[in-house]
Amino acid sequence: MERAGIPTALLCNLVSIAERVGAPRIVRTRGIPYPTGDPSLDADAEKRWRRQLVDCALEALQTAVDEPTVFEAGQARSSTPPKMPVAAAAGADHA
Repeated sequence: MERAGIPTALLCNLVSIAERVGAPRIVRTRGIPYPTGDPSLDADAEKRWRRQLVDCALEALQTAVDEPTVFEAGQARSSTPPKMPVAAAAGADHA
């Protein structure tokens, strides 16, 4: 998909494997049994955590990267790579 101009983001808890296989945008999740949830949280807190994951993934999709880049939900990026142009992100650069 990336080669076709469609950005991708992988939500996973095994970040080292995702980096080794070359996933361009990696959103770190939590433990292996519940990668996109946290049963130790109450329902409202878990809903907020899941929203942070989705927001982080959407930010990752808009970010141009040249190598595997790890995004952390709920944390501001210290040095934000440039945003992808809308046409490139949509794969519409051959108009």
